[in-house]
Amino acid sequence: MIDSNVVLTGQAYAYTLYVLAIMLLMGWFGYKVTRKGTDKAFKPIYFYSFVGLLILMGVSLHLLTHYTIPWKPLDLNRAEITPDKVFNISAANHKFIMPEEEIIIKKNDKVLFNVTSADLTYGFGLFRKDNSMLFQMQVLPGHNNDILWQFVNSGVYSIRSTEYSGPKGINMIVKDAVKVLD
Repeated sequence: MIDSNVVLTGQAYAYTLYVLAIMLLMGWFGYKVTRKGTDKAFKPIYFYSFVGLLILMGVSLHLLTHYTIPWKPLDLNRAEITPDKVFNISAANHKFIMPEEEIIIKKNDKVLFNVTSADLTYGFGLFRKDNSMLFQMQVLPGHNNDILWQFVNSGVYSIRSTEYSGPKGINMIVKDAVKVLD
């Protein structure tokens, strides 16, 4: 499984180029439509060809990025996957209640985080040391909230709430909560 930072960086470049191409189309179209004179008539075939190219690029881009999402196989084949470890975490009164045992994971293990909420909607996100997010999910009270993840890099991660749950929610951080070892 590829690290999510690599995927997001690649997608940022690809979609930036795509948006620039769309902006080029709009600028070109605006220029052609508003310029004075009839020395060179505007030919719709150029516009529609460019729009067709953008549609082809957009669909290709979506198909390409669809296959680079690292967690997709875990989600699609979840019924056949037995996690190596399961951690039950709960949230209530703007606090995460962690399991008694320390969360230590081996690199490449598939881990299921089962998170419940007793009162409000919270977020459950795992964050790297540089404060970038590895993954996140919503935690709704009265619902099954779990996420299956395979850790490909060793490191120490913090847990944070990623949903607004009132002013007290800003303190929902558990530093160095998850340790992934080689």
